[in-house]
Amino acid sequence: MIIVLKPNITKKEEQAVLKEIEKLGYKPHVMRGVVRTVIGAIGDETKNPSLETLLTWPQVENVIPVQKRYKLVSREAHPSNSVIHVRDDIYIGGKKVHVMAGPCSVESEKQLMKTAIAVKKAGATILRGGAFKPRTSPYEFQGLGEKGLKLLAKAREETGLAIITELLSEEHTDLVAEYADIIQIGTRNSQNFQLLIKAAKTGKPILLKRGMSMRIEEWFLAGEYVLANENPNLMFCERGIRTFETYTRNTLDLSTIPIVKKESHCPIVIDPSQGTGRASLVIALCKGALAMGADALLVEVHPNPAEAMSDGAQQLDIEAFEKMMKELKPFAEVAGREL
Repeated sequence: MIIVLKPNITKKEEQAVLKEIEKLGYKPHVMRGVVRTVIGAIGDETKNPSLETLLTWPQVENVIPVQKRYKLVSREAHPSNSVIHVRDDIYIGGKKVHVMAGPCSVESEKQLMKTAIAVKKAGATILRGGAFKPRTSPYEFQGLGEKGLKLLAKAREETGLAIITELLSEEHTDLVAEYADIIQIGTRNSQNFQLLIKAAKTGKPILLKRGMSMRIEEWFLAGEYVLANENPNLMFCERGIRTFETYTRNTLDLSTIPIVKKESHCPIVIDPSQGTGRASLVIALCKGALAMGADALLVEVHPNPAEAMSDGAQQLDIEAFEKMMKELKPFAEVAGREL
């Protein structure tokens, strides 16, 4: 940490700051300038108290962290890319770009099985589907719950697709972990730290969506809760943020792809369905995401989006998904990846 002292403080005031730094477990190194004095505090920030409390001292002008607050998520802790083992035939973060596809909500066995068979045939490797749905209105469809999880398990058995589904509450953690290959933490729960801890302790791969108004540092720090609880299987998912724009429901921030690649070793997944709320934009954004280095795509697909019980406007029909998968192949090849 760097502590910047205010100009014209007394020697006694400076000494008081130095003693407090030592008391908190750090070794101070004083650098005197013409106008200000700067103190470099050397020590283990993971074991010692934060020096940010010095901001309350009248003689301190600023406290500047040198190390990143997200220590385990950062490349400083893990320079090479992490590859997430979902099961023996699915690794996310390697050369292959995995496509997670399926309906926003599991509505019925017929709907789910038709979608699962179609997306598998088109090249998807992971079936997405909401059994528990976080809806803005309490009067909207909330999902089938455990019945939906059982239908997902049946679809996995018949198609061989892995399963990703959302966890909404701590009380459902063991139930969801029993059925899911990947546990999704959605935007509304992205800073529900107790839920993140509970999910991490299942040992399952965790897909952490970005909060709708979340800064990237906050997103990384939320991911820190997963890694800090001895679960190395973390993936970040950009799903659009809330801005002043109204043409799309959210603004899909593709700049997170190079940012996550630069700052973190964890794979980055892109969700253009939630990211825009418009099915007509999904294919183009998937192409952009692949070209920029995304490790996986999360796409909503429904046999008949007009009759979907949730978010029909953003779901591709099966024909559009098949078209998308064909059109994505050259983009994967240009990026040095494969679908």
